[in-house]
Amino acid sequence: MSTAVSHDIRISVRAHYEPAQSDPAEGRFIFSYRVTIANRGNRTVQLMERTWYISDSLAPRRKVEGPGVVGATPVLKPGEQFTYSSFCDLRSAWGRMQGNYLMRHLDDGSLFEASIPSFDLQVAHAAN
Repeated sequence: MSTAVSHDIRISVRAHYEPAQSDPAEGRFIFSYRVTIANRGNRTVQLMERTWYISDSLAPRRKVEGPGVVGATPVLKPGEQFTYSSFCDLRSAWGRMQGNYLMRHLDDGSLFEASIPSFDLQVAHAAN
């Protein structure tokens, strides 16, 4: 698990290779990941946008941006957390993701970025 804390927002990510949805012979490697965003501060915040940077050992680096996450712009009061799952496709058995969330303090509308920690996407090979 990878974890980062910035501006009182704790973000933890755990990734997992999905062999049943992948097709290595066709260069298709699917990874799921689970993100938990926890508000450790004393102000209510809302996740507004996401920016992901996806590195793949066989493809150019990608930037993925958009509103919210999985169709939601969650509001987190102090002490609350939000967890969601998503996936990423790669052309190779190894890559990395990282990024940030654009967050908003609800009391005054001020914006800030919460860092998403870098984490590896890697196919585990069984030892013989």
